[in-house]
Amino acid sequence: MQNSNKNIFDNLISRTKVYLVVIFILLFAICWQNTKMIIPSILVYILIIGYTYFANNKRKSEISETLQDLTLTVDSAAKTSLINSPFPLIILETDGNIIWKSSKFASEFEDIDINTFINDLTFELKEEIQNKKEKSDKSILRKIQVNKRTYRLVGKFVNSKKYSRNNKDEYMAVLYFIDETENIKLQKEYNDSKSCVGIIMIDNYEENMQMLESEEKAQYIADIDKEIYEWTNETNGILIKSDRDRYIYIFEQRYLEKIKEDKFSILDKIKELDPKQKVQFTLSIAISNEGEVDKDKYKSAQTAMDIVLGRGGDQAVIRQNDIYKFFGGRAQEVEKRTKVKARVVAHALENLIKESNKVMIMGHANPDIDAMGASVGIYRLSKSLDKNAYIITSNTPTLQNFKDSLLKENEYEDVLISKEVAEENIDEDTLLVIVDTHKTNYVESEEVLKKAKKIVIIDHHRRSADYIENATLTFQEVYASSASELVTELLQYSEVNVELKKMEAESLYAGIMMDTKSFTFKTGVRTFEAAAYLRKCGVDIIRVKKWFQSDLESFNKIAEIVKKAEIVNNSIAIAMCDETKSKDISLLCAKAADELLTISDITASFVLGDTGDRICISGRSIGDINVQVILEKLGGGGHITLAGAQVEGMTIEEVKQELIIRINEYFAEIEN
Repeated sequence: MQNSNKNIFDNLISRTKVYLVVIFILLFAICWQNTKMIIPSILVYILIIGYTYFANNKRKSEISETLQDLTLTVDSAAKTSLINSPFPLIILETDGNIIWKSSKFASEFEDIDINTFINDLTFELKEEIQNKKEKSDKSILRKIQVNKRTYRLVGKFVNSKKYSRNNKDEYMAVLYFIDETENIKLQKEYNDSKSCVGIIMIDNYEENMQMLESEEKAQYIADIDKEIYEWTNETNGILIKSDRDRYIYIFEQRYLEKIKEDKFSILDKIKELDPKQKVQFTLSIAISNEGEVDKDKYKSAQTAMDIVLGRGGDQAVIRQNDIYKFFGGRAQEVEKRTKVKARVVAHALENLIKESNKVMIMGHANPDIDAMGASVGIYRLSKSLDKNAYIITSNTPTLQNFKDSLLKENEYEDVLISKEVAEENIDEDTLLVIVDTHKTNYVESEEVLKKAKKIVIIDHHRRSADYIENATLTFQEVYASSASELVTELLQYSEVNVELKKMEAESLYAGIMMDTKSFTFKTGVRTFEAAAYLRKCGVDIIRVKKWFQSDLESFNKIAEIVKKAEIVNNSIAIAMCDETKSKDISLLCAKAADELLTISDITASFVLGDTGDRICISGRSIGDINVQVILEKLGGGGHITLAGAQVEGMTIEEVKQELIIRINEYFAEIEN
């Protein structure tokens, strides 16, 4: 009876229970006042409970029927929506069995081989399911190509009940195909319509104009303008001549690939405008699409132009997605006939030294005699201005003879410091002068570079994409033979009287002599003028030559490298040094590369060596082939006739094969 009553009350809604309790209390109060009302009150209460129970069950029945009707309606609507889905829809199992497909799927994919398509799709889904099997995310989201249309595949996969009883790991996927072809076309059209900003400059404009007769100047400029305007018209671009030697070029990004394929043919067309062989005009071009507005793109193009000019001009660069792609740059650098810049830089450098508390000088990693000679020259300039100066250097076996001679000058015992000492002592008021390199990852100490607030760069190499951007003063002239030549010019034009010691003059002379291969390669009028100035300072040429002498063992090693050289592309020699992890491996490679050029019919040479943690490459050329362009693709740099690279993570044989590929690419680009 109690269980029955409990069930009755449990079936009543809570609000009805409250009413029954209130009625019970009222009837109890009535019976308390009048005992004759006990029996009528009990009967009335039983009737009330019975009616309440009956009414409550009837209400529940009505609600259940309403919910059932609503569920059937929703199920019907859902099924109708599924069948009439505006997107192609398919339900399949991972074995390729199609459970169901919508009419839209059947009509949209009627022209394809459905079996092959489903097999390829299920194969891809199996891989995705395998990756996500243990994860809570069972969604499917990817893009696929069907009949030249792009679809976004959206869906989920679930365990298939068909196989769950057999403990088989099978799944079923419900997939929607959302056509995004038009959206992609719109996105492409939007990107293609974005603007690219370029800067075009005529190299050596002032110097060339001085060599022309008055009546020839207008004709040359008219011919140059005509060629540039015709070239830019091919891309429907806007060309504005902002100065005598400068143009602003704006065009839509859709033409960028066309320009790349053309490989800036305008460079060769301008060089051909030389009927009387008096002068040769060349162009420097920088293009960028980086930036939200044209102003930002113009600034980016200016930065790229600085790199082009730093590489000697006669070439083009495209800056896209923080990557520089270079074109051209195969002509020899033209020596500048004005020394105004050297005089201006010398004055600016003096002021920076005067404003600093001390000066630190460093070259590139594994410094050579050019880097050390230039460092010694800057040291003497700093001391002439009564400033403490230090040269950061490391133990390099190839420079041991030179250092021994330098340390005989008692003054230099405390001048040569290690990079660890430099890192501890550099402060905000220290001027850091970097010579013979401009690359952030090629300096003697990257930590010293990071801590420096005032930086001066003196370099003669073609500018690379990873140059030091925050330099206060940059003197980078690719026409120069060496960093020592540039420093010698600065010493000549400094306002303070710099008295070079005999050893210091010999250091600078040795730097020039090394990079010009005893005044054979890359020498201009100013190279000999610098050498003459140093000769007046008391250079002992015999002692300088002794620094370059090789012992018999080294000479035999070089001869062995030359003996094993291979010839590729008819005139390029490639050789490998058998020495491994030797301290002087870089020097051996460089000397062997120089020696190979003395052989007739060899126009360029590359020698590879294993230093232990990387493969070094020394490249040399007589000028017909640009070894800098070739080795730049392997992360190196340098000049047309002299370049180098260091490759990590590859064996020497792998580097050799990669070098051959780059050489073939170089010749393919020339032929095209």
